[in-house]
Formats: sequence, structure tokens, C-alpha cells
Amino acid sequence: MIDRMGRKIDYLRISVTDRCNLRCIYCMPEDGVKLVDRSMLLREEEILRIVRVMAELGISKIKLTGGEPLLYCRLPELAGEIKKIPGIRKVTVTTNGTLLREQMERLAAAGVDGINVSLDTLDREGFCNITRRDFLERSLEGIREALRYPEISVKINCVPLGTERQDVCALAELARENPVHVRFIEMMPIGCGSEFSGMTEDRLKELLEDRFGRLIPYEGETLGNGPCRYFEIEGFQGKIGFISAVSHKFCQECNRIRLTSQGYLKTCLQYTAGRDLREIIRNGGTDDELKDVIRAALNEKPDGHHFLEKAGNDDTETLCMSQIGG
Repeated sequence: MIDRMGRKIDYLRISVTDRCNLRCIYCMPEDGVKLVDRSMLLREEEILRIVRVMAELGISKIKLTGGEPLLYCRLPELAGEIKKIPGIRKVTVTTNGTLLREQMERLAAAGVDGINVSLDTLDREGFCNITRRDFLERSLEGIREALRYPEISVKINCVPLGTERQDVCALAELARENPVHVRFIEMMPIGCGSEFSGMTEDRLKELLEDRFGRLIPYEGETLGNGPCRYFEIEGFQGKIGFISAVSHKFCQECNRIRLTSQGYLKTCLQYTAGRDLREIIRNGGTDDELKDVIRAALNEKPDGHHFLEKAGNDDTETLCMSQIGG
């Protein structure tokens, strides 16, 4: 699919649930989390229908997210069915890793191409402070289990908050000791995330180069679905990546759209603009009608976000990331 700005849209991020077993401080409140009734969430057959339609329009890469996607009872089976859809080349999963050890074998059997584990620190107290849960060892067990499958790409996603006990260099060490890529994802000022400033990419690079030496821009084959910029460090098995959507804006290269767990198609993370695909499906809409609505949404995909500017209108997204989909 080509949008009105000439951008090739080939990547769909699907939130399969708004439920999560962690309560990360930048993602959702500790208490009083507003969960929608399960009847409002997309059913498996609805997700598969949307993916089939999207594939016919040119989507080839799928990311399954949440909430925590491994809370979805048939996530491996769903991934396997998506892999069978003509036109879909890659299916990956983003998870907090706490349920990965038990489900990794089924995910591998389903043909999942990659696992991204969200992990912000290797310090147990720091992990508890960020996630409000004492699950660090479970997450690490999940990573170790994923590494038993060399055919599956494993990435670590860290949101650098700049807080005590986070130690981004210790996280980067995982890429030296293991064949994993460690990516630092800039804090997005959405929902609870708007309360944190985070650490800049420039400061991160300074810390990493002081510890490990020069970061060398990676110029090899594409390693992911989106515009992450990767660097190599001598002696490291994996790469170090940066996704800095705010300070190093890449909207002109944006290739993604998002589907929330309730079936709302979002074309830009910052804005509410989009279309309700669940409503069309449950009202008996045809595949051609779905395609028309998807094309119309793409025609309205913003030129880019304006997070660094004062909002001048009322269409800025107010939902938390757990409600939108990570």
C-alpha cells in the first residue's frame, strides 16, 4: 500500500489484548486500569480476516503485541494461522517475556520469525520499580528459552528512563554475550509516558561509547520491520539499535499502521484518526468495504507527529499504550 505521501505501508502491528501481567510506570497506572469487556475485543477469526484483507492490499509484516500478547489464550495458534496467509512474509511477537518460557516451543512450531522482549533493566529492584512486579527472573528465563531456537531472531527492547538501577550499559552487554540485538526505544509522550522525559539517544551513545568503544553504523541486511538504526561494537555478537521517534523523527519513512485490540485502525500513534474495522465486520461489511475503509484511513495518515510542539487541536491521542497496543 502506498499512502498519499508516497510511503510504502507494509507493516501492521496488531494488539491482541489490552490485558497485561505487569504495570509498567510509563504504560499504565498501578491501580484502576480500565479494561474493556472481552466481547469488545477482536475475535481470532476477525483478526485473521483483517490480516487477509491487509495482505491483499500489500501488508507483508505482522507484529503481535498487547497488553501482554502471551495472555491471549491461542497466541501461538493465531501466529501460525497468520503465517499461512498468502503475502505474509514475517510474523513477530513483542512480549515482556514473563510467560515466554512456557510458550516458546509452541511459538517456534507455529513459525514465528522473531521475538522482541521488553526489558528495561537487569537490576531486580529497578525492575520492580518500573514494572511494579517482581518478575525479572521469569523474564530472563523467557529470553534464555528463546535463545534455544537459533532460527528465531531475538531482540531486547529497552525504554531508557534515566532512573537509578536501570544501567543501560549492563543491558547492552547482553548483545556482547548473546546473539541478540539490544534496542533503545525513546520514551513516547503518550498516556502515562507523557509524565517521563527519558534519556536522549545522544546521551545513550555517549554512555555506551565510554564503556565499550566506538559505535559503528551497521550497513548490512535489514534486521527489523521498521526504521530502527543499528550500530556494531567490536566484540559484540548482536547489534545495538536506536528507535528515537521524537528526537530523531522518521515519519517520512514510516511504514506502519496499528490495529488496537478493539479493532480500531490507527495510522499514527499520536492522533486519534483512523477507522473502526470491528464495527464494519460485525455489521456484515464485505471484504471490499473493508478495503475501501482501510484505503480511506491511509489517505488521511498524517504527514508526521508533532510531539515536540504544543498541541493546537483536540485530536491528540489520550489512551495509554496498553490500550493502543505497544
